[in-house]
Amino acid sequence: MRIAQVAPLYESVPPKLYGGTERVVSYLTEELVRKGHDVTLFASGDSVTTARLVPQCPQALRLDSHSVDQLAPHILMLEQVIKRAEEFDIIHFHIDYLHFPFSRRQRIPHLTTLHGRLDIPELAALYREFNEMPVVSISNAQRMPLPWLNWQKTVYHGLPLNLYRLREQPGEYLAFLGRICPEKGVDRAIEIAKRSGMKLLIAAKVDRADREYFKSVIKPLLNQPFVEFIGEIGEREKNDFLGKAFALLLPLDWPEPFGMVMIEAMACGTPVIAFQRGSAPEVIDEGVTGFIVQNVDEAVEAVKRVPTLDRRVCRKVFEQRFNVTRMAAEYISVYEKLLGEVPLDSRVGTTSNARHRFRLFPKAGEKVLRVPAGLHAAVNPSSGRLVPLQAETQGIAACENN
Repeated sequence: MRIAQVAPLYESVPPKLYGGTERVVSYLTEELVRKGHDVTLFASGDSVTTARLVPQCPQALRLDSHSVDQLAPHILMLEQVIKRAEEFDIIHFHIDYLHFPFSRRQRIPHLTTLHGRLDIPELAALYREFNEMPVVSISNAQRMPLPWLNWQKTVYHGLPLNLYRLREQPGEYLAFLGRICPEKGVDRAIEIAKRSGMKLLIAAKVDRADREYFKSVIKPLLNQPFVEFIGEIGEREKNDFLGKAFALLLPLDWPEPFGMVMIEAMACGTPVIAFQRGSAPEVIDEGVTGFIVQNVDEAVEAVKRVPTLDRRVCRKVFEQRFNVTRMAAEYISVYEKLLGEVPLDSRVGTTSNARHRFRLFPKAGEKVLRVPAGLHAAVNPSSGRLVPLQAETQGIAACENN
């Protein structure tokens, strides 16, 4: 299958330091390549990938001191994607709604993973206008503000199994990893650590928009002997930072769409204590991989219960529920479904494309038709629509022999 992955340009793929969306795009892209798909990645020029990279700016915009208008490179990227649309069987966007007006006017199958919060007032009108756009959620909780969207599936994030290693023995500090902003609750993490009598290590970035909050609210709290502010860390440092922690604190005050840090901690065997916001109850198995709490008081009590959890079980749950192979397989199933819903004669480039790297298998009641460019397609005679795509050699041969 020829797949385009369209990433935000704020961070490289994968990010050099902090970055959630671009990290997921990287894991997905590499796994799709490993599975034999032909993947093209539209991303910043400092991205590293085994896919075909189409650089859209020299480096990640957040780390580029000369970048002023960060929307302009994204618009230019969309123009490049649309110009090359007929080269792909499906385009997978990770830039929220930015491409909707373009995609509405294209006939190429496409999919959008929504990575952000959806409870912002202005979003309802926008998504109602573009309510036909096929979208994927990263948690069921993320869907709640806009349940009427054209949801295709909920696909939880996944990590490579060898990215983090299990540390069976817990450390002696509590960890906070993420961004410093009011909704992430680092001030509450400091209070939990203080009342628990434990050291707190904070590894977090401070965005430009949150600098005043950091200076006026958080910085004064860092001058306490049990608090250590490390700053922003990258993927290489995470294994030790999370793995050596007693527990990860996630005192959220917003509807967290997913929270990559939760599964990163679980991959190290480290339990998570999270406030009951957004996706946390979907990701954390209560009493198994951590505890879901309502407030600081309950979090302090949960810290006392951490020794009852088995760090090996935390790792095992991660391996079963949040591995990258599972994530990629679920996205492939959505690609196949969307490709099966697009009538062949409405596809971009169906009469001019000379190469398709996939075939379709017929099901009961369907027939195999020969179409331009040598593509074999299983078509439902009543609807005229394609059935889901497969890419197995035996299936291709079976179709060609009919």
